[in-house]
Amino acid sequence: MCEHAAMFCSFMPAHLWRARGYAIAFGLVAVGLAATPCAASCAPPELGTGHVAEIIDGRSFRLTDGREIRLAGIEPAGATRADRISALSAALAGRDISLRGVDDAPDRYGRQIALVYLAASDTPVQAQLLAAGAALVSPDLDDRDCAAALLAAESVARQAQKGTWAVNPVIKNAESPDDILAGIGRFTVVEGKVLSVHQSGATTYLNFGRSWTRDFAVTIPKRALAAFAQAGLPPKSLENKRIRVRGWVEARQGSNQGPLQGPRIDVVRVGQIEVLGGN
Repeated sequence: MCEHAAMFCSFMPAHLWRARGYAIAFGLVAVGLAATPCAASCAPPELGTGHVAEIIDGRSFRLTDGREIRLAGIEPAGATRADRISALSAALAGRDISLRGVDDAPDRYGRQIALVYLAASDTPVQAQLLAAGAALVSPDLDDRDCAAALLAAESVARQAQKGTWAVNPVIKNAESPDDILAGIGRFTVVEGKVLSVHQSGATTYLNFGRSWTRDFAVTIPKRALAAFAQAGLPPKSLENKRIRVRGWVEARQGSNQGPLQGPRIDVVRVGQIEVLGGN
């Protein structure tokens, strides 16, 4: 077991490591499986070091050598931009850090995406922010063990009602589409029971209600189906299951540019979905 896993185990309640479901794919959870303590280890390759010169926003910062870094695997959860910057500043401002990840290629905005560690620390800053309730897990990590570790850190804050979990109804109810629609364009977490699954053209729909024009749905494009099959989780198997899905809320436009209709989350990664239970 690597040192990173040991650090997580030092503050993770044992029940949060019932994690054999993590091995299915990034972030995929089946609650209630037999416990496998310290199942997740997070040790991606090192990508260099630096000194933090400037906090740019809630998930990115600039080093003294000019590199711009974006924190992999999280979305900031502060209510305002100032709150999000403050949380990251408290963790990183003026600190020496090391970067880890599978690729140091910049994104389309020129930022390097990485897991970030303070000097002499074995716990990613992402996990610290998640455990404090200052961030939510986003499904952009391809390393399954690191993704599982971040989900476990998020669970710590959720169980303890820390940070955003203490003041906001973070997880939306799939049976309340108007509440979900109020967050259009925002990163959102939704829970509910999948009532039906059907395919229309190149899109598979996970429906959480009877009315496609009003109720919440998850859409899975055809290009993502191979990943679900490889993970042993064909979308049809989610019918009558309770799931938690995370992503950006969109809405279908009514005919003739009429009012917005039911909210949607487009799922392009298996890790956007956690399986919570059966019927």
